[in-house]
Amino acid sequence: MAQDVEAKHYRALFISDVHLGTRGCQADLLLDFLKTNDAETVYLVGDIVDGWRLKRSWFWPQAHNDVVQKILRKGRKGARIVYVPGNHDEFLRGFLGAHFGGVEVVDSIIHESATGRKYLVIHGDQFDVVIRHAKWLAFFGDKAYTLALNLNTVLNLLRRKLGLTYWSLSAWAKLKVKNAVSFIGRFEDALSDEARRQGVDGVICGHIHHAADRDVNGIHYINTGDWVESCTVVAEKHDGTFEVIKWIQPQTANVKVPNGEQPVAA
Repeated sequence: MAQDVEAKHYRALFISDVHLGTRGCQADLLLDFLKTNDAETVYLVGDIVDGWRLKRSWFWPQAHNDVVQKILRKGRKGARIVYVPGNHDEFLRGFLGAHFGGVEVVDSIIHESATGRKYLVIHGDQFDVVIRHAKWLAFFGDKAYTLALNLNTVLNLLRRKLGLTYWSLSAWAKLKVKNAVSFIGRFEDALSDEARRQGVDGVICGHIHHAADRDVNGIHYINTGDWVESCTVVAEKHDGTFEVIKWIQPQTANVKVPNGEQPVAA
């Protein structure tokens, strides 16, 4: 049963891969999270709006508009909002350095934690070989992924009727495929190498829809996950520590992810 939770305030929040404009977007859960969690700085780490899907067919329900308005309202109340575009909202890369309604648009940015450690904040698609060299294949994969999410939507409608929390069929399947697991490992290595090249202590990224918080080759690697498959967000507390939060149902206590792995909702 859902229960009210006390509002929390963090030093920074990192949100990515929301995919507003798609039917798979968990906008209601994200809106619920935003209502009960604030931060001094909110980083939107790419693929917040799915421009790929909106080009093919328009889908923008009120809940998606509510998410945008909630984020803008946080900016009006004093939070710094930084938007780091990804591949699905790459149209915003034509506006780097601009400010829209108090939202800064940057290709990447260095975040300094409360402990003085520096983190490269970047979406991560720049280090995806498929995106860089075979974009047609990425679009093909996106269509197949859409089919999986449609099945996922039907499955979770049934789960809600049974009183169960959200669970992602697509995320479960992805982690069972050997090639996908290998891709995740190569992606983490590439991002940690880039962080080392830039002389920072860690990297905070998104793109692959797989939340993580761990050491990779001596670099603090953090992935925000997504709001399609896993409903995860990364938060920096005021003491400089980070945590991955999984928001599995409205107005429920958040669940910390141990050792950077994604818990499976009941």
